[in-house]
Amino acid sequence: MSIDLLSIARTGVMASQSQLGVTGNNIANANTEGYNRQTATQATLQSQRIGDSFYGTGTYVSDVKRVYNEFAARELRIGQTSMSAAETTYSKLSELDELYAQVGSMVPSSINEFFASINSVADLPTDLGIRSSAIGTAEQLAININQMQSQLDNQVKQTNSQIESVTTRINEISKELANINLELMKSQQDNNEILDKQDALILELSEYAQVNVIPLDTGAKSIMLGGSVMLVSGEVAMSMGVTAGDPFPAEPQLTASISDKTLIVDPSKLGGQLGALFDYRDDTLIPASNELGQLALGVADTFNQMQSSGFDLNGEVGSDIFRDINSSLMSSGRAGSYSTNTSSAALSVNIDDVGALSGSSYELSYTTAAGYALKDNQTGEVSTLTLSGTELTSSAGFTINIANGPIADGDKFEIRPTAGAATGISVVMTDPKGIAAAGPTLTADSENSGNTTISLNSMDSSATGFPGTATGSSITFAIDTAANTYQAFDSAGTSLGTGVISNNNINAFGVDFDITTSGTAVNPETFTFDLAFAEGNNSNAVEMAKLSDVKLMNNGTGTLTSVFENTKLDIGSQTKAAEVRVDSASAIYQQAYDRVQSESGVSLDEEAANLLRFQQSYQAAARIMSSAQTIFDSLLSSVR
Repeated sequence: MSIDLLSIARTGVMASQSQLGVTGNNIANANTEGYNRQTATQATLQSQRIGDSFYGTGTYVSDVKRVYNEFAARELRIGQTSMSAAETTYSKLSELDELYAQVGSMVPSSINEFFASINSVADLPTDLGIRSSAIGTAEQLAININQMQSQLDNQVKQTNSQIESVTTRINEISKELANINLELMKSQQDNNEILDKQDALILELSEYAQVNVIPLDTGAKSIMLGGSVMLVSGEVAMSMGVTAGDPFPAEPQLTASISDKTLIVDPSKLGGQLGALFDYRDDTLIPASNELGQLALGVADTFNQMQSSGFDLNGEVGSDIFRDINSSLMSSGRAGSYSTNTSSAALSVNIDDVGALSGSSYELSYTTAAGYALKDNQTGEVSTLTLSGTELTSSAGFTINIANGPIADGDKFEIRPTAGAATGISVVMTDPKGIAAAGPTLTADSENSGNTTISLNSMDSSATGFPGTATGSSITFAIDTAANTYQAFDSAGTSLGTGVISNNNINAFGVDFDITTSGTAVNPETFTFDLAFAEGNNSNAVEMAKLSDVKLMNNGTGTLTSVFENTKLDIGSQTKAAEVRVDSASAIYQQAYDRVQSESGVSLDEEAANLLRFQQSYQAAARIMSSAQTIFDSLLSSVR
C-alpha cells in the first residue's frame, strides 16, 4: 500500500472548491436582508497506516453552517419590539398633536368669540342684529366642537383599521412559520436558507409584538406573543383577530383563535406596534374624547343655567341656548354593560353638576358582599354608592339610573359621564330675542350683617308661586341660618310660607339660589328679588360675559377654555416624551443590530481575504494533482 497523492489532491481541490462556493455565496448575499454568513467546516479524512506510521488521506467539508448567535438575535428582537412600539406611539401622537394645533385651535378661539359676542349684547341688549350674531357664534362654537369630535372619532377608526391590518399580517407570518416548521421536521436537517427565512419572519413579527422563541428538538420553533399567547406550536398556527369591544362595540378587542376556541387577549402585555396602537386608542384618544365632551357639557350647561337666571327680550325667563345636557342626543354612550353580566340591567347617566366632572371614566361593580363600588379609572379611587330607589348618586357630579334591574351579583359597567356630549352639542335657540340679557335685581336689607350672601342659580316661571315679571313684581326671603329655615313674602309683604334650607340652598316659588355665610349672621337676613323686566337691563348678559375667566370646571380649578388647553398641553407633553423614547429605543436597537452584524453579517473585506486564501489552496491542491500525474507518467515510462 502506498500514499495516494492523486486522491489526496482530489479531496483538496473539492474542499477548496466548496470553500470558494460558500465564500462566493456570502459575497453575493452581502446585501440580502436577513442573510446570515455561512462557513464551511473542513475536516481531515481518516488516516491510513503504512508500515509503522500513519499517513493522511486528504480532507473533506463536513458541514456548512450559518453563523448565528441566539442571544444576539434575541437581543435584536427585543430592541425591534421596543423601537417599533416607540415609533408607532410617536407617529400617532405627532398626528394627534398636529390635529390639536390646527383643527383644535378653532375650539378655544370660538369660545372666546362667543364670550365677545355676549359682551356685545351686554353693550346693546335691545339690538337684534347683535343678538343674531351672538347666536351665530354659538352655532359656530358647537360646530367646531362637533368637528373636533369627528376628527377624534376618525382617529379611533383609523387606529382600529391599523390594528386589523397588523393582525392580518401576524396571521400570514404564523402560517408561514408553521409551514417552515413542518418542512424542518420532515427534513430533520438544517437548511440554512429556510432557517434564514424563519429568523427573518420572527424578526418581522417582533415589530408587531413581543416574541418569545421556544426551540424544539425537531428543529422547529414554537412562537409565543407577549409571553401569554402561543401563536405557533410546531406545525399548528393560531389565528389573531378582532371582535366587538366590551362594553363599547366601537372599540374592538384582540382575540386569538385555534380550531373553534377563541380567547380575549390583553394587548397591554404584547408590546410592539400592536400594544402601542391599543395604548394610544385607550389611553390617549378615548380620554381626549371624554375631555372634549366635558368641555361641551361645560359650555352648554353654563350658558343654559345663565339663561334661566335672566329674562329675554319678551320678558320671559330665558330658555336654553344649547341642547339640554341630559337629552338623549347629549347622553348617548355614557354607560356600557359588560357581556359577562348576568342581569338585564341597563344604565343611563344624568349629569347633576358639570363643575364636579373630571373627564374621567369609571367602573361600577356590584357584589352582594361589598355593595355598589365606583372606581375612578384615572385615579384608582373607589367610592361606595347607596341605592335609592333606582338611582345611584355619586360625588363626581352625576347620577346613575338603573332600568330593568336589579343588578346581579358580580355585574360590572363602565361609566363615561362626558361621552357623546361633543357630538350632540348644538344650538336650539332660533329667536335672537331669546337671549336672556336682563336679570332680576337683588337687594340685601340694610339691617343685614353683611356676613351672609346669596347667588341666584335659576328661575322657573312655571313653578307655583312665581310672581312674574310685571312692574313691581318681587319676592323677599327672610333667612334664618341658625334655625336653617326661611320665610318668603310677596311684593305687598304678604307671607307666602316657610320652608327648610337644604344644603345651603333654597328652591321655592320658582327661584333657586345658594346661601354663603362667613362670620356671625344676624338672623333673619333679608334679601329681595325684584323681578320686574326692563328692555335696557343688561345685568345677566354682563354676568355671562364675566364667566370667561371664572373657574367653573374640575371642581373650581379650571375655566372653560383651560379644559381644552390642558388636553392639548398633555398631548404635546406625551408627544415630546414619545420622541425621546424613539431616540433611546433606536440607539438600543442599533447596538443590538451592530452586534448581530458583527457576528452574522457579511464583511466583504473578510470574504475577499478568504477568497484569495481558498483560491490559493485550490491552486496548490491542483498542483499536487499535476505532480502526482507527472510521477505516474514517469513511472510508466521507466517500465516501457
